[in-house]
Amino acid sequence: MKLTKPYKVLVYVLLILSSLYFIFPFIWVLLTALKSDAEVFSFPPKIFPKVPQFHNFVDAWKSQPFGIYLKNSLIVTILTTFGQLLSCSLVAYGFSRFDFKFKNILFIILLSTMMIPWDVTMIPLYMQFNLFGWINTLKPLIVPSFFGSAYFIFLLRQFLMNIPKDLESAARIDGANEFQIYYKIFLPIMKAPLILIAVLNILTVWNDYLGPLIYLQDQSKYTLALGLAAFKGVHDLQILPIMSITLIMIIPPVLVFFFAQKYIVEGVDGAIK
Repeated sequence: MKLTKPYKVLVYVLLILSSLYFIFPFIWVLLTALKSDAEVFSFPPKIFPKVPQFHNFVDAWKSQPFGIYLKNSLIVTILTTFGQLLSCSLVAYGFSRFDFKFKNILFIILLSTMMIPWDVTMIPLYMQFNLFGWINTLKPLIVPSFFGSAYFIFLLRQFLMNIPKDLESAARIDGANEFQIYYKIFLPIMKAPLILIAVLNILTVWNDYLGPLIYLQDQSKYTLALGLAAFKGVHDLQILPIMSITLIMIIPPVLVFFFAQKYIVEGVDGAIK
C-alpha cells in the first residue's frame, strides 16, 4: 500500500520523537559528565554545561586502574566470542547437515539445558573451577565459551536447515572433505548469524557483573563491570566520576551494535534470500 505524503511525515515525526525519548538518557549522561561540580548540583538543573569539562574523563579514568580493567574485559570478551563462534558453528553444522543415531534425542537434551538457570549451576561450577585451581583467574570466564551455548547452537542450526543439501553434495563431488565444506562453504554463508551471535555475546560478556564477582578476587583481575561497581562504592556521592566512567563503558557496546545492526537483521531474517 502506497503511503501518502502527510502520513509519511507523521510516521517520521513519531519515529524521531520516540528515538529522542530512548536516546535522551545517554545524552543526559554525556552532558552531565561535561559539567562542573557547581553545575551538577545547581537548581534549577542546567542541561548544557557552560564550559565543557573534558578533564572529568581523564580524572575519573586515572582514579583507579581502569586500564587494567579494560585489558581484562577485552581479553575475556574477545576470547569468549571466538570460543562461541567456533564451538557453536561446529556443533550446529553437525546437527543440521549430518544424520546419525540419537541425533534428535541429543538435540532435545541440548535444548533442555536452556531451562536450567545459572543460579542452579553456580555453586557446582565454582567447586569445579576451585578444584582446577582456576579461582581468581580469567579462565572460568573464558573456557566455558569453548563448549558452546545451547541458544546460539539452536540459532545457527535453524539457519543452516534452510540451506539446500545440494550445496555440500556438489562440493563432495568436487573432492572437498567435510572440514573444507564447513570452512570454505558454510562459514561464509553463516556470516550474518555469526555476527549476530558475536554481538549478543559481546553485549553479555562486556556487561557481566555476577561472573567476575564470584570468580575474581584480586583487583588486578577485575573486568570493567566489576571495576565500575567498586568505583561506585568509593565515589558513591560523586556524580561526575560515576557519569564519566559509565559513559566510557557504554560506548563500545553501542558502537558494536551500531556497525553490526545490518547483519543482526540479516542473521534473524533467514539463510538464503
